[in-house]
Amino acid sequence: MKTNRFPLLATLALGLSVALSSASAFAADAPAKPAPEKKAADKGPAKPYPLDVCLVTDNDLGSMGDETSFVYEGQTVKFCCKPCERKFLKNPAKYLEKLAPKAK
Repeated sequence: MKTNRFPLLATLALGLSVALSSASAFAADAPAKPAPEKKAADKGPAKPYPLDVCLVTDNDLGSMGDETSFVYEGQTVKFCCKPCERKFLKNPAKYLEKLAPKAK
C-alpha cells in the first residue's frame, strides 16, 4: 500500500514554523536583564589603580584573557577577566578594602 506523505510533511513543517515563530516572539517580548550598574566618578579624574594584580583573585592582570577595568565611585578598578568584574559588583566594599591605605 502506497501512501502520499506530502500532506503529512507539509502539516508538520507548518506546525514547526508556527511553533518557532511563537517562541521567538515570546523571547522578543521578554524583558532584558538589566546590566549591573557601574557607578561613575562624580567629579575630577579617577584615582589610578595601584595594584598589578586582579582586585578579586590577586591573579596577574590579563592572565585569564583580556583584562577589564572601569571607574567605580571615582576609583579605577581592574580585573583579570569579566567574571571577576561581576563578582566585584556583587560586593564592592569587600574588594575596595584592598585599596584602602593601611593604618600603622
